[in-house]
Amino acid sequence: MLRTWQSACLDMALNKFSSGQSHFLCLATPGAGKTIMAAEVASKLKNKGLIDLVLCFSPSLTIAGSIESTFSWRLNSSFNGGIGSVGGSYTYQNMLYMPDEFWTVLKRFRVLVVFDEIHHCSGNSAIDANAWGMEILTKIQDHAAYTLALTGTPWRSDSQPISLARYSNPEGEIQCDFVYGLSEAVNDGVCRSPKIVLVDNDNDNLKVTSDTEGSKSFNSIQELLMNESIPYSAIITNRDAMLYLLKLGSQKLSEIRTVNKSAGGLVVASSVEHAREILSLLQDEFNQSAVIVTYRNDDPVGEISRFRTSDVQWIVSVGMVSEGTDIPRLQVCCHISHVKTELYFRQVLGRILRVSNAVNQEAWLYTIAESQLSKFAERIAEDLPNENAIVNLLRDNELAVKIDESSSTKHWQSNLRATDRNAAIEIELGLSIDGVMVANQSTVLTLGTFTQRLLSAFIF
Repeated sequence: MLRTWQSACLDMALNKFSSGQSHFLCLATPGAGKTIMAAEVASKLKNKGLIDLVLCFSPSLTIAGSIESTFSWRLNSSFNGGIGSVGGSYTYQNMLYMPDEFWTVLKRFRVLVVFDEIHHCSGNSAIDANAWGMEILTKIQDHAAYTLALTGTPWRSDSQPISLARYSNPEGEIQCDFVYGLSEAVNDGVCRSPKIVLVDNDNDNLKVTSDTEGSKSFNSIQELLMNESIPYSAIITNRDAMLYLLKLGSQKLSEIRTVNKSAGGLVVASSVEHAREILSLLQDEFNQSAVIVTYRNDDPVGEISRFRTSDVQWIVSVGMVSEGTDIPRLQVCCHISHVKTELYFRQVLGRILRVSNAVNQEAWLYTIAESQLSKFAERIAEDLPNENAIVNLLRDNELAVKIDESSSTKHWQSNLRATDRNAAIEIELGLSIDGVMVANQSTVLTLGTFTQRLLSAFIF
């Protein structure tokens, strides 16, 4: 049975197609169920005798596999692109290597083409199109019987137009045929109500001391990062900052798992090396079961699939579980990535918003209170009813983490010297991060006790 929004979108798409228009753009918040809606559109069009085949394109193998499964189930037919199948599911990258014979199917048959996360494809002309957008313009746009585009984040970080999309003039606002926002999804019980915790420092224990410039104090991490000698990477790869975020996430996940035994957590890391260090911290410091999935895995799609149905507590990912990946048991996320775009932030948040049959439906995201991330979190709060949005400042007087005097990371060669868990933690920073020169002198970053700013909505 379709959700109310899916039925409404289905009817609107069929009405538009029957009126002679061939393209439909659906904006629905991550986790709302866009794939099922798209499969239903395909089913209705096929039953009406309006299409012969369906082709789906998406940004990753994981998503492509999920789409294949959903469409095969709904269309009651093989959907692997082989003989006798009603269509196939491919990645956008696949489009660049398809032989000419593949594209002739669009000229010989009536084909519905579905684009998942269409924002990955840019350009409405040869001037502004990226490689995937150009394939859509030259191979699909004028040949498909119908095109259905789906997105949860209808913009691009480079501000280029999304392929096949219409924009208002002169405002430049994207014109979606159907919109289903986060506020509606939470009210309808389609998505979980998110809680975002921004970890900061708001006391004068946050200091940077250098040989040449002496000591400088900062009132927040945001203010610290304005100091050119300290990049964001220094914070998210700092052992104690990672420990603090992982501690918060692990504690929350443990609370949820007292009710939802199979609830899981996601850590979004910055690099493969970073992910491995996080995996080690989860296992060694917090006794958490965890797996890692990166592009270096022999079978990343299989690893994600196995985690989906297991009771392993955490999955640590580098760009593999960011959008479109359906793992409803995920309820806690630690965002420790160097990627700080609003599109990515919302897509990561979307991984913990999918509802399940479990009793507890909490969704928690923990991240550093960097200026851009804080702004994105505020905008998400603004998407929800003002009367239900609250902001609290919670002070954590204890940084209860285990300090390993001999530890060092591959990102920042550091010499930790700490004595008291309530005292400032000083880290002797080296000269480079991933080989990039940062400073020409010895620099000491002093992290005081952390605080948490909680952005929450729908507190009942």
